[in-house]
Amino acid sequence: MDDLRQKYLDAIAGAPDEAALEDLRVQAVGKKGEVSLKMRELGKMTPEERQVAGPALNALKDEINSALAAKKEALADAALDERLRSEWLDVTLPARDRRQGTIHPVSQVTEEVSAILADMGFAVAEGPQIETDWYNFDALNMPDWHSARTDMDTFYMARAEGDDRPPHVLRTHTSPVQVRSMQAQGAPIRVIAPGRVYRADYDQTHTPMFHQVEGLAVDRDISMANLKWVLEEFFSAFFGTGVKTRFRASHFPFTEPSAEVDIQCSWEGGTVKVGEGDGWLEVLGSGMVHPNVLKAGGIDPAEWQGFAFGMGIDRMAMLKYGIPDLRAFFDSDLRWLRHYGFRSLQVPTLHGGV
Repeated sequence: MDDLRQKYLDAIAGAPDEAALEDLRVQAVGKKGEVSLKMRELGKMTPEERQVAGPALNALKDEINSALAAKKEALADAALDERLRSEWLDVTLPARDRRQGTIHPVSQVTEEVSAILADMGFAVAEGPQIETDWYNFDALNMPDWHSARTDMDTFYMARAEGDDRPPHVLRTHTSPVQVRSMQAQGAPIRVIAPGRVYRADYDQTHTPMFHQVEGLAVDRDISMANLKWVLEEFFSAFFGTGVKTRFRASHFPFTEPSAEVDIQCSWEGGTVKVGEGDGWLEVLGSGMVHPNVLKAGGIDPAEWQGFAFGMGIDRMAMLKYGIPDLRAFFDSDLRWLRHYGFRSLQVPTLHGGV
């Protein structure tokens, strides 16, 4: 046993790698290893011999296994040290320049619109994106048979069978915010309501979710002349040039009289240039607030009157910054955002420019 012990302890100490170490383990304590074969001979011994040889063989086996485990750990430590030396990294090297993020054109134009109209005394109002059909339709003087109330145009929220609560919709415009603001604040009032809206439509110029901003002003002596002045001043500030406008009679359930507003433009090479030429482009709808809408907002139409207007923020961004496809606004393409995006500190103001 002394010879076996010395033989394998020396071999284990000199093993160059784990493969050689595994070979030694098989030779020593494997099923057919020398120590295992010695232990099988215990059955041929007398009881007195077994009492001496048995503990000695077990001690030898334990000593060899301990030596194997210690050598394996030493080899692993050596391999780790070598790997750390070969994969060394100098963490004191200068880091790469941080890439600055950019502001999405929709966010930028929302701030531009808010800054211009805030200078005219309009406060920003917000409301829920999931509305009851009363706020979204009934309060805005839209009858039950109106085409916009069909599920082909409006996203209705699912309801459990037997649920008798009013149906809810993803708001189709931000006009419900006007009603909520009138109910909360009363008259006089001057607010704008920017935000997301949803309609069942999708093509190059329409998406199921887009952005609108609507304006509302209610007072005792407001007229269409005030509406025209506000919009002309807004377009001049937004596009940075004098822009002619044209009002065309139209119909909206929530305003009476109603008008669609066109701005002066030219069409050259498939692009639109605002503020020049002899062409016209429709950009928004407007009018005097319908008496029924004032009543829904808790305001007496016999004492108060006002105007309202609404425009698409996405469309205004496309016109001002030459973006050809509305769908690109929602593709999350970093290349597009880096091209059309704005610096984070480029805050729009009237004195600094929008």
